[in-house]
Amino acid sequence: MVGTEAVRVYADAQKMLRRLIEGRWLTANGVIALLPANSVGDDIEIYTDETRTEVAMTWHGLRQQAEKTAVDGVMRPSRCLADFVAPRHLGPELMAAGTAGAGRNVPQIADYIGVFAVTAGLGAEKKEAAFVADHDDYSSIIFKSLADRLAEAFAECLHQRVRRDLWGYAPAESLDKDALIAEKYQGIRPAPGYPACPDHSVKKEMFELLKAGEIGMALTTSLAMTPAASVSGFMLSHPESTYFSVGKIGDDQLHDLAQRRGAKAEDLQRLLAPNL
Repeated sequence: MVGTEAVRVYADAQKMLRRLIEGRWLTANGVIALLPANSVGDDIEIYTDETRTEVAMTWHGLRQQAEKTAVDGVMRPSRCLADFVAPRHLGPELMAAGTAGAGRNVPQIADYIGVFAVTAGLGAEKKEAAFVADHDDYSSIIFKSLADRLAEAFAECLHQRVRRDLWGYAPAESLDKDALIAEKYQGIRPAPGYPACPDHSVKKEMFELLKAGEIGMALTTSLAMTPAASVSGFMLSHPESTYFSVGKIGDDQLHDLAQRRGAKAEDLQRLLAPNL
């Protein structure tokens, strides 16, 4: 019975998708910024230009603190997303090795980051209202689900173009559908609110940096994106970058983060309650 219902829902979604496309019910929009960036400890500084002298925004990171066990005799690292961006200053061991360009205030490796926001939900409210007026909850649910999937597809398509063209760090990438679904490509696109970046509040600075209002996107007071069928996040290119869960953190890291952000620890406690 479950299989039969699943087949019916899939067929109905395909019909709705055709109607959506033919009727132009939705409009998609997106923006991306590819900017110079370097890590400073557990933070990532994003600069306005190649001089790397003016910080456009700082993405404050969280590091895994849970105790880990060794795998095949090798201890797994406690990850932070800043690990996947080149450091602004070389460590003393590299400086002692005589690495060129040892100026303390000059970034040693020119790295970059992507910041993006996309939506496939422009016009969705009007169509949802029409379904509600017709007391057609079933169609409303399918329509909203399709809008969400289209937004995710937009983000995936943009990420692929960034890898192969706009940023071009993987110009020879040639993956089939299954490999793309399995995320066999180089780089990641972590999103605020997800396990590797549980702090939603960075979306405020992201949206200001991207001028997201100009493409019809905004944030609610609870930091939800509008339209609802939207995706935003960062893009990292490091070949070893991977998704992970920060998990539980201690009061020591909470207070360190508060100091780095210039925020009150009690305010961060509310934002990061599930991780404390």
